[in-house]
Amino acid sequence: MNFGLTDMQLDEIIKIISQFDEIESALFFGSRAMNNHKEASDVDIALKGHRVSIDISNKVHSLLEETNLPFFFDVLNYNTLNNEELKYQIDRQGIQFYTNHN
Repeated sequence: MNFGLTDMQLDEIIKIISQFDEIESALFFGSRAMNNHKEASDVDIALKGHRVSIDISNKVHSLLEETNLPFFFDVLNYNTLNNEELKYQIDRQGIQFYTNHN
């Protein structure tokens, strides 16, 4: 599954996320995970890891927005989500695309 991204675009996203050892895994959720996205759909990403802070989530978001990728990004820290319905949606529909092997 390519999530509506080219291999090069996915590699660029992974390259940014992999800069942070605190991130244990990352998942796509929303329309791109469900494969009903449109060309201009944003890219929803949930970051998992016990040491992922709001600061790290914000840095990942900023770095992604600074790229030349033609998308808007929504980056969430899964571990600090208070919205149980959103967590449930991510658990059911989220697709892991990155795992930290350190």
